Amino acid sequence: MKIAMIGAGSIVFCKTLMSDIMATPALAGAEFALMSRTEPKLRAMEAFGQRMIRDNGLPGKVWATLDRQEAIRDADFVVVMVQVGGVDAFELDYRIPLKYGVDQCIADSLGPGGLFRGLRTIPLLIDIARDMERLAKPGAIMLQYANPMAANCFALGKATGVSFVGLCHGVQTTLDLISRYCGVPKEEITYTCGGINHMDWFLRLEHKGRDLYPTLREVFERPEFYKNEKVRGEVFRHYGYFMTESTGHLSEYVPWFRKNKKALELYCDEPSFGGESGAYYSWCRTIADYYNTHDPLQFESERIEKRSVEYCSYIIEAVATGRPFRFMGNVRNDGYITNLPQGCCVEVPTFADDTGLRPTFVGALPPQCAALCQTNVNVQALAVEAALQADTEHIVHAASLDPLSSAVCTLAEIRAMCSEMLEAQRQWLPQFEGKAIAPKPVISIPPDCRPVDVPLDPALAIGKRFSTLIEQRTE
Repeated sequence: MKIAMIGAGSIVFCKTLMSDIMATPALAGAEFALMSRTEPKLRAMEAFGQRMIRDNGLPGKVWATLDRQEAIRDADFVVVMVQVGGVDAFELDYRIPLKYGVDQCIADSLGPGGLFRGLRTIPLLIDIARDMERLAKPGAIMLQYANPMAANCFALGKATGVSFVGLCHGVQTTLDLISRYCGVPKEEITYTCGGINHMDWFLRLEHKGRDLYPTLREVFERPEFYKNEKVRGEVFRHYGYFMTESTGHLSEYVPWFRKNKKALELYCDEPSFGGESGAYYSWCRTIADYYNTHDPLQFESERIEKRSVEYCSYIIEAVATGRPFRFMGNVRNDGYITNLPQGCCVEVPTFADDTGLRPTFVGALPPQCAALCQTNVNVQALAVEAALQADTEHIVHAASLDPLSSAVCTLAEIRAMCSEMLEAQRQWLPQFEGKAIAPKPVISIPPDCRPVDVPLDPALAIGKRFSTLIEQRTE
């Protein structure tokens, strides 16, 4: 079995996934083809992977290449973990919107930051998919980890025919929180989730047949628990269902918590991913600066032990052995959630086995949950169109429908913000070469300007006369 790892310069995450696969007996002897454009990190990962195999006495092979097509040729699986533009582009995703009052904590999934990350990433993912169609083994599966997850997978489902699934660990980590809050073992919780990535709702939550929601609701009314997850807790209290994203993430996907100083101080006052401005960028910059002078693998052990919570190795194992594995997958919505648009990306229970990937039917979300998801799907749909069509106006359209940006900025400010971001990121956006976001001139209204008297349809005239009568009586 050949596994292509695209973006292997993300070496700690690449190491985790490789270690998981090597720890799976059914996958013994796998060949890892590592590919990245950052050669020093790539060679470090290649050497580390080779030591993992040697020191643990395992069969298999690890090699690296700068040639993506060489890595994908004859691959059974293609694991994607890319970040186009790296931390330098990420800094622009955060700092430029902040000038316009759009304060982001994470900035990798929605908002101006998520939008431009998608514009940078979607063309690359489509190219990888095209390579798979030509070079990989028939039926090869893409395991897609790059953010913005929903927009990226939306584009893959719209523009390609490859078998793919987007993978995130929001459900696993949220189950850890629910387990602690409700005082029950995580492995004993029965649940059903449905929604979109980073806005997945726990539709069923039980422990040995007992509904856990009453306990979870009671717990979130206690200050010491609510304080940990103010935004997620507040949405839970008002919408009735618990969601998979933390305060830092969720605060960006809705209009209520980051739009002004008062809201930020009330709901996003915890440090780091508890809502702090630029928390994820600051963390990424710190790590990147440290790794510029230190070996990022120096604290990693070549010893292979138990697998992590990441889905990757379990999916590959299920496909290789035929033993089904159930997980939450980001897939094209082919009727799986009936009150979200066909063709968008949804996150639903999915099975993997030797027949491939099988998403399952969820049906209709509670209407309030579907409505909140739809506000994000609107942005994702326009971001996909902007990326695939290189349409600069759709960049503005997507940003103008973003819940946070639209709560903070006027349309003119959003257009100016998008224009500045496009100009600053051109080196990573080649599809927009020669294209710009056209400014809309300011219309100056003289003090003595009167509105033009436009003749009304006769059917509307009675309304006009009634309004005039009311105004006269008021005077």
